[in-house]
Amino acid sequence: MPPSLPALSLVAVPSRRRRTVELAQEIERRGFAGIYSPSMFGNMSLCEALAWNTTTIPFGTAIAPIYQRTVGDFAQSAAMMHEVSGGRFALGIGVAHGPAHVRMGVTPGKPLGDIRSFVERFRAQEGLGVLPPIIVAALRRRMVALAGEIAEGVVFANASRSHMAASLAALPDPKRNDPSFFIGNMLPTCISDDVEAAKAVCRKALTHYGFLPNYRNYWREAGYHEEMDAIEAAIAEGRDGDVPRYFSDKWLADASLFGPAAKVREGVEAWREAGVRTPILVPSSAAGNQLKALEEVFAAFG
Repeated sequence: MPPSLPALSLVAVPSRRRRTVELAQEIERRGFAGIYSPSMFGNMSLCEALAWNTTTIPFGTAIAPIYQRTVGDFAQSAAMMHEVSGGRFALGIGVAHGPAHVRMGVTPGKPLGDIRSFVERFRAQEGLGVLPPIIVAALRRRMVALAGEIAEGVVFANASRSHMAASLAALPDPKRNDPSFFIGNMLPTCISDDVEAAKAVCRKALTHYGFLPNYRNYWREAGYHEEMDAIEAAIAEGRDGDVPRYFSDKWLADASLFGPAAKVREGVEAWREAGVRTPILVPSSAAGNQLKALEEVFAAFG
């Protein structure tokens, strides 16, 4: 029996939103494990479109920052999508990061406390019908443990495969061993026979995260001390352009998938063996945009 397909990340890019819904229908027809949308360009709106325009595939936000709407508004929208889709929607939530907080004009509190409070208030909403499962975004182990305590799943983004066992050890045994408990990871992916070009695409996609302290702290926890020291020195000295070169090839191979189709397929299975039940490919292309990247994914997993 062939291995099951991964899930895919999908973004409703302006001017291509109708095409994005059509792509979602194609993803469903091809049997991928799910569709998960990051916070850019209104992922709650995209998920509502998926509730009406797909029939079988699981989907959700990965993630919706908890500060961008009121809890009541989140609950009303989430209950609607969960009901209309027949229970296929999952609300992936997280605290996001500093630049996003500035864009939203919010001053967050402590991440663990804010997530716990959000989930409590969300589940306290009444009169809306059945609420969807909650998936908590996590990097470091204390948030992983909280997800295991209060949520129906945990989702990582740009995690290190070599560190995944240590991260998942923070889950209580019943959740870690429960196949219905969602464990996902958003994986930057570039499929190309030109390995160096594919590496460059993934390195570029991940460079932004090197400027975020929460990610640097996570990768330091994962063992990449030298890389993070060098990046922090470059930032402190105003050498922002040097940041990408301090992401070593070892680090890149640990946090992303790149290269020929067969290598990427093997990488998906390696992530499953590491404990990630739902690898979520975040496709980029060395030869085009999201549409081209999805074409390459379809061909690789056809």
